[in-house]
Amino acid sequence: MKEKIREVIVVEGRYDKNALLQVVDATVVETGGFGVFNDKEKLAFFRRLAESRGLILLTDSDGAGFVIRNYLKGALPKDKIRQAYVPDVYGKERRKSKAGKEGKLGVEGMRPEVLLEALRRCGATFEGVETVTPAPAITKADMMEKGLVGPNSEQKRKELLQKLQLPGHMTANALLEALNLLLTREEFDAL
Repeated sequence: MKEKIREVIVVEGRYDKNALLQVVDATVVETGGFGVFNDKEKLAFFRRLAESRGLILLTDSDGAGFVIRNYLKGALPKDKIRQAYVPDVYGKERRKSKAGKEGKLGVEGMRPEVLLEALRRCGATFEGVETVTPAPAITKADMMEKGLVGPNSEQKRKELLQKLQLPGHMTANALLEALNLLLTREEFDAL
């Protein structure tokens, strides 16, 4: 039986939607790729969904996915959006004759357990599951102390992204958000 999620999940295209609907019972809507940039009605629809149910953005881990994700992050209410990330996995989807430009699998190419884990990590509301009170937040100052932001931090940040199986395109701010979703304060301190 598929787990039911309260929030609406936003993906790039129909193959991503199909892959997700095989894993969870949820409302999944498509951006239509870069078409969302010129579709004011779709953006207004996403805003209404965000206000009423909350949104989970789940785009591919390639550059194009991050362009779409960042556009939506800026256009939608920040307090109503959760960010779900799939890891950088190299390969090609079965339906395609060759790999994408960056050679990474998209949402549609992820194994079901990877998709479920991405949704759990972002804090999706699974029906019938008790929610946990959040621990003290990890801050930018904490990241600076660990050398993850500031001068000469890029390599350390890349290594951490790989260790946590997060996309290499993540900015320091996106990493901070992910760290607060993925790690307890103790786990972060132990890094």
